[in-house]
Amino acid sequence: MDWYSIVKFLHIVSATVWVGGGFTLMLLAFLADRAGDLAATLQAMRATGELGGKLFAPLSILTLAFGLVMCWFWVGFSDLWIIIGLAGYLTTFCVGMFIFKPTAEKMAAMIDRDGVTPGALAHGQRIIAAACFDYSVMLVIVADMVLKPTVRDIAILVGMLAILAIGLTLSLGGARRLTPRVA
Repeated sequence: MDWYSIVKFLHIVSATVWVGGGFTLMLLAFLADRAGDLAATLQAMRATGELGGKLFAPLSILTLAFGLVMCWFWVGFSDLWIIIGLAGYLTTFCVGMFIFKPTAEKMAAMIDRDGVTPGALAHGQRIIAAACFDYSVMLVIVADMVLKPTVRDIAILVGMLAILAIGLTLSLGGARRLTPRVA
């Protein structure tokens, strides 16, 4: 076995746990919210907030680090699929740091201070709505890593843009559609 295979394996494992774990929690929160199950919605939102900084952020950094090592030593940085992957990572990192983290912290503080209120739930539902876009970006990154498109792969690139547009539409529509419910 060579070093490239080891680094690639670590890159894929860290990405799988990061993306898969986050997607599972987002899906649980979304389904619980749709079902009107306040306790399950709050549990999924709290778990997302707790695991965001302790598990998902470190795994995202490891995913990036292993990817950068592969680029630096073996692949290079000039291929379109590498640029798309790095732009996608930057996007999802910013969503995590500037939307998920502060919103989850505000929600947790509101719940600790006042209990479950419509305002606290509104923060949690903003997280669910933003996750629609975030996971559309992650889907594009995964497709990008597998398909490795070039500028000549117009259909793949248009498909990626369509996925982002759908994710953004669901995110913006979800933010307006979701209404806080307190039991």
